[in-house]
Amino acid sequence: MPALRIILGPTAVGKTGYAVAEARRVGSPVVSCDSRQVFREMRIGTARPSEAEQGGVPHFFVADRSVTDGFTAGQFEVEALALLEELFHDHETVVMAGGSGLYVDALCNGLDDFPEADPDLREQLSQRLRTEGVVALRAELRLLDPESYATVDPANGQRIVRALEVTLATGRKYSSFKTHPAKERPFTIEKIGLTRPRPELYARIDARVDRMMEEGLLDEVRALLPYRNLPALNTVGYKELFGYLDGAYDLPEAIRLIKRNTRHYAKKQLTWWARDPEIRWVEL
Repeated sequence: MPALRIILGPTAVGKTGYAVAEARRVGSPVVSCDSRQVFREMRIGTARPSEAEQGGVPHFFVADRSVTDGFTAGQFEVEALALLEELFHDHETVVMAGGSGLYVDALCNGLDDFPEADPDLREQLSQRLRTEGVVALRAELRLLDPESYATVDPANGQRIVRALEVTLATGRKYSSFKTHPAKERPFTIEKIGLTRPRPELYARIDARVDRMMEEGLLDEVRALLPYRNLPALNTVGYKELFGYLDGAYDLPEAIRLIKRNTRHYAKKQLTWWARDPEIRWVEL
């Protein structure tokens, strides 16, 4: 049976180099499972691997669509499965790499069968998020669906909007849709989690943010101002610089916030994967 080898881990841990080396070893391309590197306009702020870093290894789901197209975990599940079916004709093992836990779960286990989005209702809730704040929507979710309230990230406004949208549109709790068993896949799955000592990881994060700024992240963010309300731009590194461009704080403070929030994101990634006993952890 063909095998999918997934290289995962927190941001800045060194997934790209490890995955490229592994892909060369087994003669495989690299399939990216990063929810932001897929957007071609977001090169610097997502630390998208350069051609040199890709080392001549073909990469899929890297810079292959626009932020205006959007991309979801459900789309990734469908498209990645179709791609893997083709790749397994020529490769016994395919290497996948990325830090988006939801995308990894979607591919490995499948997503729950949620109803289609209601654009009008979502826009109403998104407007409330902007005017009333995330605390007010969380309070409403707590009344309507305590189970979802207990599990959703309290700072993730978009997830709270989605939970409320489904609950209000269907009359069923959002949590009631999260019931199906894991889907069977026609390939074996091996998950390799990369980690480093926490001080070293945080130092790598800080250094990478400084490098991004030197490479022109501010200009990249400025060019994306017309699209700032799109889901793709609700991303660490972009949000903080939008705040700077709005005059909310100075540039050194924006850089400090990017570093801090990236460290928080890395901790969330590790917390997400801590529940998965199938991951074999490797300390770099």
